[in-house]
Amino acid sequence: MHYRHLGRSGLVISEIAYGNWLTHGSQVEAEAATACVRAALDTGITTFDTADVYAGTRAETVLGEALKGERREGLEIFTKVYWPTGPGRNDRGLSRKHIMESIDGSLRRLQTDYVDLYQAHRYDMETPLEETMEAFADVVHSGKAHYIGVSEWPAEHIRRAHHLARELRIPLVSNQPQYNALWRIIEGEVVPTCEELGMGQVVFSPIAQGVLTGKYQPGQQPPQGSRATDDKGGSDMIARWMRDEVLHAVQELKPLAADAGLSLAQLAVAWVLQNPNVSAAIIGASRPDQVTENAKAAGVVLEDDLLNRIEEVLAPVTTTDPKRVHDNVFERRP
Repeated sequence: MHYRHLGRSGLVISEIAYGNWLTHGSQVEAEAATACVRAALDTGITTFDTADVYAGTRAETVLGEALKGERREGLEIFTKVYWPTGPGRNDRGLSRKHIMESIDGSLRRLQTDYVDLYQAHRYDMETPLEETMEAFADVVHSGKAHYIGVSEWPAEHIRRAHHLARELRIPLVSNQPQYNALWRIIEGEVVPTCEELGMGQVVFSPIAQGVLTGKYQPGQQPPQGSRATDDKGGSDMIARWMRDEVLHAVQELKPLAADAGLSLAQLAVAWVLQNPNVSAAIIGASRPDQVTENAKAAGVVLEDDLLNRIEEVLAPVTTTDPKRVHDNVFERRP
């Protein structure tokens, strides 16, 4: 495993992070989830990402159980707050009430006294940003989180939050966006802003929900049991890539990966890690062998000729419009 600083902070994290967005407590039973976490630890992964909303809070519980007994100082545990975790009007968003209640719930489920990174899962259009950042400051100053991050925030919101964080003397160090060789919308505005502010990207979906593994064939139905057929497995998100022109382009990457001695999944994960503003790529898994194989992308250097060839193959099907960042900014109530 290789390790990087999270932005310009002093926190060092593993280049490959293990995430349980669509697996723990939902697609994968606790025993299998624990086996995946053990495989991650065996590869040298020390960074684990979750959220209170995943599997209706069950994902945090499963992760906490799986990490029980590990040396806490040797781990970096990330979680998030924003999406609904209960039926009440205040069981969502980034109000002071929800943040202060949610951090305690997350710590209880994760069986830890603190998280290393506490992230705003989306931007809350209905709560003043000052209220949100003051609540995060209290979380940090109380020792319940070491660092603060955001997820899927546009550049202008990141800049304003960073200014408030400096005033409040708390470290806003990261953004967690979706980023892969097919979905590059952060490159135009978000990445330059974060580079300027000293924030790093902890990216999710580096293999585009499995599309960049090449397992989906043009003109054919998705394999039974794959993420594209599972309504609990992000099938709505994967739909944007389940077009023949995209799947044909991905198949053209196979000989490029083979020449580099990589699987398509390893090539995809290695590709995002070539961006110097990316601190870590989050991988998920339903089987331990998937963790072991994808973790081999750590430390891989892709030569310029290969990067250029990947660009040529995928250019017709790649999304780069920076305005698409706003696709993922949701108000907390209809």
